[in-house]
Amino acid sequence: MNNSLYPNSIVQPETRREGYCLDSPNLNPLSLPQGKRPRERLNSDGPEALTDHDLLAILLNTGVQGKNVRILAVELLELLDRDKGIPSIKELCQLTGLGVTKASAIVAMLEFGRRRWGVSGTHIKHPADIFNAVRHLADRRQERFVCLSLNGAHELMAIRTVSLGLVNKTLVHPREVFADPLSDRASAIAVAHNHPSGQLKPSPEDEKITLQLFEAAKILGLRFLDHVIFTHTGYYSYRQAGCLGNN
Repeated sequence: MNNSLYPNSIVQPETRREGYCLDSPNLNPLSLPQGKRPRERLNSDGPEALTDHDLLAILLNTGVQGKNVRILAVELLELLDRDKGIPSIKELCQLTGLGVTKASAIVAMLEFGRRRWGVSGTHIKHPADIFNAVRHLADRRQERFVCLSLNGAHELMAIRTVSLGLVNKTLVHPREVFADPLSDRASAIAVAHNHPSGQLKPSPEDEKITLQLFEAAKILGLRFLDHVIFTHTGYYSYRQAGCLGNN
């Protein structure tokens, strides 16, 4: 099939470097060897080498009694994953361990980052561009199904999490996927979700939702650019695989 939206060749991205292990709820970054602590790795390897949990742990700096900074970073990240925008200070303060001072710093950081660097304007020319926009979600232990709103030039307008959990157990319905892109007045969308198993092979449920979204996009007059399944080490692109026709 015609895949002229993307170049014919594709280079699989390099394996992403892991942060500290998230499997132990009692892990404290201070218990790690000096060279593996988030702040030291930030200095030696740069911010792109750290996971989202690492970055938030650095920002939070300390936890509270009974909840170390790693656990607090995990809870904060889960809240940010659920929220489509920047949460309020009041919302953040509902997390045990976050007071007004830390919550204010987090909100200020998120707003400054949005104003300064934001996702808008990134040109999606290749499935690797989609992967690079969402690859920070590859370390999540549950599937995240995300939608990218694109303008007519395939420039990124927004990225939002549509659902959390397993795709075949969490309702992923076209109306939820398309609600925000329609509000954005987008001309095209792309969707992506991570496979915590590390396997890139699409499941029957992946095939089903891709077909539903492809058909719904045609009815709504939007271009369905791609569905990308991704892990730490690479991705699978429905467009690149020739599964999306000429839409």
